[in-house]
Amino acid sequence: VQLQASGGGLVQPGGSLRLSCAASGTIFSIYDMGWYRQAPGKQRELVAVLFRGGGTNYADSVKGRFTGSRDNAKNTVYLQMNSLKPEDTAVYYCYAQIRPLDSSYSYPYWGQGTLVTVSS
Repeated sequence: VQLQASGGGLVQPGGSLRLSCAASGTIFSIYDMGWYRQAPGKQRELVAVLFRGGGTNYADSVKGRFTGSRDNAKNTVYLQMNSLKPEDTAVYYCYAQIRPLDSSYSYPYWGQGTLVTVSS
């Protein structure tokens, strides 16, 4: 099982980016999916979590600007980021709680990280 993230890059303040993260492999079921970020010199923080049942939860710093979504048929989670600010600059990591096909338990899996830089 692996997660592959994409969509990062350089964007000006006020701009938008969309991150994607697809899970692949021998998957029995995917539970929560979401995004964390880690800025230089800071701890990794939760950005958004999307529950399997459809609910979402966002960090206060991104509420109203970021929107998470997931396509369960494609095992993919997205993060639409609007009105980006320089303080959003970070490496963004996707994660998913996944039960592999050959296991009775679920485990957290992480994508490789994608860099988002907000700068003029």
